[in-house]
Amino acid sequence: MSGAIEPDGVRLQKVLAAAGVGSRRASEQLIAEGRVRVNGEVVRSQGLRVDPATAVITVDGLRIASAPDTVHLALNKPRGMVTTMSDPEGRPSLGDLLDGRKQRLFHVGRLDADTEGLLLLTNDGELAHRLAHPSYGVLKTYLVEVDAPVPRETGRRLRTGVELEDGLAQADSFRLVSTAAGRAMVELVLHEGRKHIVRRMLDEVGLNVRRLVRTRVGPVTLGELRPGVLRPLTSKEVGQLYAEVGL
Repeated sequence: MSGAIEPDGVRLQKVLAAAGVGSRRASEQLIAEGRVRVNGEVVRSQGLRVDPATAVITVDGLRIASAPDTVHLALNKPRGMVTTMSDPEGRPSLGDLLDGRKQRLFHVGRLDADTEGLLLLTNDGELAHRLAHPSYGVLKTYLVEVDAPVPRETGRRLRTGVELEDGLAQADSFRLVSTAAGRAMVELVLHEGRKHIVRRMLDEVGLNVRRLVRTRVGPVTLGELRPGVLRPLTSKEVGQLYAEVGL
């Protein structure tokens, strides 16, 4: 563990507490119980000092964001907001919410202006890249309001794959959630994020999209987060995201 131990570093329990794992006392208990690893090795010493910028620290098998000033946020992007830091047309943008933050944040994938819902932001560029890249298979869940009725074979067609102008697009899952008053709510799960992919897929099977909301990215859910509001991800959510993409 020579790459992790730093005589002039930061005490491990302080690093754990700063990452949101728990109080220093709770972090000390985790160490005592053998639930903390540094660079793959179990640590039981309360006096260990580490370099939080380089050490790979896990708690119960999940990596924590130990590097100083690391930021991981969830946003409920409202309809009409563009996924850019500024907009020449004067539309609301991410920059309006992030103004004043010293860190440069990356958004994980994009949501077009008319699409609402969960958008992840982080200054961990490698994590952002892997979460957005289809090869890592991170699932994104969308709740879509469409015109009813929804043909019975829609799910089969989407799971089998529909041919778009930029290639075949397949849904990982599809289900009809509800139907009422000429409208239906469907749930679509994908592991890729090509431009307007959900709208184009549903258009290809004859469904008119009225409203589109992303409700989940990997282990992170939209929950009760209000439109236009940011929240920090929990240490567990961050660890699960790292695990999803092999970091």
